[in-house]
Amino acid sequence: MRAWQFVGTHKPFERVDIEEPTAGPGKVVVDVKAAGLCHSDVGILEDEKWLSSMKELPVVPGHETAGIISEIGEGVTDWKVGDRVAVWPMLGQGYTVNGAWEDRTEVTSDALVAIPDEVSFNQAAAATDAGMTSVGALSTAGVEAGMKVGVIGFGGLGQIGARVAYLRGAEVYVAEVNESIWDRAREAGAVKVAKSITEFTDVELDVIIDYAGFGVTTADALKTVKSSGGGRVVQVGMGKLESTIDTYSLILGRKQLHGSMGGSKDDIEETMRFMASGKLTPTITEIDFEEIPAGIQQLTDGTVVGRLVAKVAD
Repeated sequence: MRAWQFVGTHKPFERVDIEEPTAGPGKVVVDVKAAGLCHSDVGILEDEKWLSSMKELPVVPGHETAGIISEIGEGVTDWKVGDRVAVWPMLGQGYTVNGAWEDRTEVTSDALVAIPDEVSFNQAAAATDAGMTSVGALSTAGVEAGMKVGVIGFGGLGQIGARVAYLRGAEVYVAEVNESIWDRAREAGAVKVAKSITEFTDVELDVIIDYAGFGVTTADALKTVKSSGGGRVVQVGMGKLESTIDTYSLILGRKQLHGSMGGSKDDIEETMRFMASGKLTPTITEIDFEEIPAGIQQLTDGTVVGRLVAKVAD
């Protein structure tokens, strides 16, 4: 079957043909229909630090998976062949075990999440990481009705985080350098949109969630979040793996800085409930399976609109 493999840092993904998996005990095989692409997939090509989270190479990337169960392993009783499922990526898919950039993937049944009938495979793939991580950060931040929430980056993650924060009843402010998508941010519920989060210093934001993570964005968030009452910055984006922060502002303002990675299956289910209801319709750009390297280049260049998902099969 077809697959893309990660073979090492600073090396391109390799298109290969590999043996099809079979469902071991407690596992299923999923015929992949849609596989998401993420900035983490750019990161593994550029930064050796990612190797510590990888299995023995080569490995098939792809931690955003949606498809149909085609084989059930021994001991699996809660699922059946033909079920539409997404995959909770927190068990290492695409890093310690082969991921979705292949025609069929073996998945532990504990990682499966049912896809509502109203949700497409593309949407479900985006929900597994972009949705889970975005909503998981809202949970880390304690976002609830009445709060003033800043969102940095209105890309694949930020568009979902901003919208769900609005749906939870928060007052949302978005920082996004790409002015061409400002109208979409407003449509998602943003009160104001600007190029930098620092333009909202006078708003007294309770929480700022940095979905970009390009170093300066983290530093700007800490300077901008309110000082009184324990303003909180939640770091999600990993555009860069380092940032220089103003500890003077952090300490004297008694501010908080939290890291948030991934989320729970409940976060995926919340995302898909909003999708099924029609209240959450994130922008998704679809490419073909064979175009995955080109998609990675688009992510590198910052030209992707919304979330990037590869169509693996009809």
